Amino acid sequence: MQTGENIHALRKIADFTRLLSLVILTVHFYIFCYSAFKGWQLTAELTDSLLQKISPLPIFRTELLSKSAALILLAVSLIAAKGKKDEKIRSKTIFTYLTSGILLYCISHFFLRLQTTPETIALLYIGATSVGYLLILAGGNLVSRLLQVNLSGDTFNRDNETFPQEERLLENQYSINLPTKYWLKGKQRNGWLNIINPFRSTLLSGSAGAGKTYFYIRHVIDQHLKKGFSMLLYDFKYSDLTTLAYNKLLQHAKNYKISPSFFVINFDEIMHRCNPLEPQGMTDITDATESARTIMLGLNREWLKKQGDFFVESAISFVTALIWFLKKYENGRYCTLPHTIELMMVDYKRLFAVLVQQQEIEALLNPFISAWEKEEWGQLEGQIGSAKISMARLVSPKLYYVLSGNDFTLDINNPDEPKIVCLGNNPQKLQTYGAVLSLYVSRILKLVNQKDKLKCSLIFDEYPTLVADLVPTITTARSNLVSCTIGIQSVEQLKKEYGAEQANIIAGISGNIISGQVSGDGAEKLSKTFGKIVQDRQSLSINSSDTSLSKSTQMDSAIPASKIASLSSGQFVGMVADNPDQKIELKMFHAEIINDHQAIALEEKTYVDLPQIRKVTEEDLQENYVRIKEDIQDLLRRELATLEEPPEVLNVKEQKKPGGRKMSVKNTVSSGKAKGKKGERRAMSL
Repeated sequence: MQTGENIHALRKIADFTRLLSLVILTVHFYIFCYSAFKGWQLTAELTDSLLQKISPLPIFRTELLSKSAALILLAVSLIAAKGKKDEKIRSKTIFTYLTSGILLYCISHFFLRLQTTPETIALLYIGATSVGYLLILAGGNLVSRLLQVNLSGDTFNRDNETFPQEERLLENQYSINLPTKYWLKGKQRNGWLNIINPFRSTLLSGSAGAGKTYFYIRHVIDQHLKKGFSMLLYDFKYSDLTTLAYNKLLQHAKNYKISPSFFVINFDEIMHRCNPLEPQGMTDITDATESARTIMLGLNREWLKKQGDFFVESAISFVTALIWFLKKYENGRYCTLPHTIELMMVDYKRLFAVLVQQQEIEALLNPFISAWEKEEWGQLEGQIGSAKISMARLVSPKLYYVLSGNDFTLDINNPDEPKIVCLGNNPQKLQTYGAVLSLYVSRILKLVNQKDKLKCSLIFDEYPTLVADLVPTITTARSNLVSCTIGIQSVEQLKKEYGAEQANIIAGISGNIISGQVSGDGAEKLSKTFGKIVQDRQSLSINSSDTSLSKSTQMDSAIPASKIASLSSGQFVGMVADNPDQKIELKMFHAEIINDHQAIALEEKTYVDLPQIRKVTEEDLQENYVRIKEDIQDLLRRELATLEEPPEVLNVKEQKKPGGRKMSVKNTVSSGKAKGKKGERRAMSL
């Protein structure tokens, strides 16, 4: 018991044991070096008589037994010693003292075999043995003063911030499974990252170089194609992921009941053509509204934060009216984005005369016609001019060529015609291409979210470069087997492009969260999401007489923000979702995804290049460009020819009232039987 009396008694016993050790050592010197002591005249009758009685004892039969007994008693006394702890004492110092002491203490035995005078032998033997004894005594005392708890051994608290992770491989017909390595209490262990329910969406974040594409997205492409998914792949840095997807499809095509077709939309190296405004895909005017909103917000990213503004909504309504007019005109014969752009550039007097013939867009056109009637030219230009300026950036023969063709439809998860569609962007032309690709994405999102379709994987590398609302897809498409992988660099980037509200919604409703190295608010939010775990804590108190060590446990962050900000490439943290019939207890992970770099490099060397679908010449581009312009002019000529009065009567003429004041006179197109094959038409009054 740690009482004062017991401690005092223990110290007395230790002192007595050490004293007994010294006595044995001294007596053995006198016995085995007696000749030298006699020569030095250090003997006496009393000591000699005592020597005769003591020398027969077993421990004094040889010098080795005597030294061993003295050393054992010294060790016993040192075990009971309790010195003041000192942080400056190091194990190496103690080791040096003890090693050199034991060495001298042992080899001194050989000095007794020297062929020299007894005095010299005695001096060498006693000196070496005594020095060795003192070194052992000093080293032993330092051991009792050594601070055995090294609180600075885990400087960054790595061992405390580890936790058990999933080590089972949990597979199903939809899952994504990646091997990992993680640390648990100082030991490296093997684990698995199991995305067993990808339909609850996956938010993949990480700064540039964190390894999002190389360590995760490439495996999503591989494993989902292997399991028979249709796929939409947004390849921000074309053509890395597109080439990967094409070769993986060649490898896994046999796993599909119906072999899927592979299509690529790219505006720099034209491969396939597709009309995102295909009339058969738009069932009502709301589809046209969504398409118009997507393309306008894509061309004007700052409008994302101004939705509801009068001029923003006016521009969107105007484009909606144009799209729906072309959709209804001759069964959508000219319903393409290039035709919409060219129709927009027509002068107002002819344009309104034609558009007003379509009853379904009358409500959309009303604000513009009202501004025309009131001669509010500034307001009218503000309503329409911003749309015209934005859409003019899309006037390009290459864009016109790709957007006006129809090599395939956008129902990529059609069980009878499954498709793998890759959308290639160019970072140098991000603003223009991103807007058009956003239109493709918007149309595909609406078409894939239907029942009785093939399982589908939507993969967006650098999603913030697009303008597409994924919230309805994430929240409602799970039951329709639509998996969504959203790659971003940070939540801050998402907030910058979409606003804080939209960014927080996307980050909050994603079931699977995977993050590489991020910093700032993103790291803080992730750390709070992962919660806290029980961690050991130690505290040390050193005073003049004693040292006390306290151990405790407390709840602290499982993965601190500082650790998320310092992750290496390939290291990820996150949390996965499970299924009711396939539970995962250990959902949280902090691990390194294991890639076989050599195998991947060898595989990439065997990849075949993307096939050349068509060879498009400059003449083909110009011919298509001119044809689209002629289509619109022909439409105008035919429609205006059906009116009873020429379009010039739609001009607002000015006359002067008596007294010099101006007066507006508005000519009216009379209603009645319209000439031409269109039959009756509604007249427009301006």
